[in-house]
Amino acid sequence: MRHEEDPNEHDKRIWRRDLLAVRNGLTGDDVRESAVALARQALGLPELAHARTVAAYVSVGSEPGTLALLDALRARGARVLLPALLPDNNLDWGAYEGEESLVRVRRGAKMALLEPAGPRLGPDAVTEADVVLLPGLAVDARGTRLGRGGGSYDRVLARLDRTGARPALVVLLYDAEVVPRVPAEPHDRPVHAVVTPSGVRRFG
Repeated sequence: MRHEEDPNEHDKRIWRRDLLAVRNGLTGDDVRESAVALARQALGLPELAHARTVAAYVSVGSEPGTLALLDALRARGARVLLPALLPDNNLDWGAYEGEESLVRVRRGAKMALLEPAGPRLGPDAVTEADVVLLPGLAVDARGTRLGRGGGSYDRVLARLDRTGARPALVVLLYDAEVVPRVPAEPHDRPVHAVVTPSGVRRFG
């Protein structure tokens, strides 16, 4: 029996394809310059200025660069947690101890990821974060984030809800990825802010 694709999922697939095509057209210089500007904007966030623990991620490929931001947070004395992808697409976490502590990991046909080499702290470690920095492909005027579709961060957000944790949720994007509206589903949880190389936008 043929199952009809959910119209929202179909729309999201088209959005992801188009957004990734634009990212893939960026040069190395574009990505590096954007990373410096992104870190400068993010470090001005009061939530990050006062955060003791930040759950973040290491950018790969043409994603908005995060390494400069991770190093700056660590230099400020924040504990930075990074994800490690589990076989079921859930995320475990480990502490960031500098760029030399990262290992390149490939999970099947997925893109190679940079993960923390140290001890694993368990999926619930994210609930200790004061701020969670989220990857994404776009965010809209309601604060709805469009992810890559793997579901890993949907699980993170569901875990935060279940445990009553209330960190600030911040997505890191390029300027053109802040759009009027993206396809949304009832389980999509809005973020509190988006940081781009040119500034910060907050949502209700």
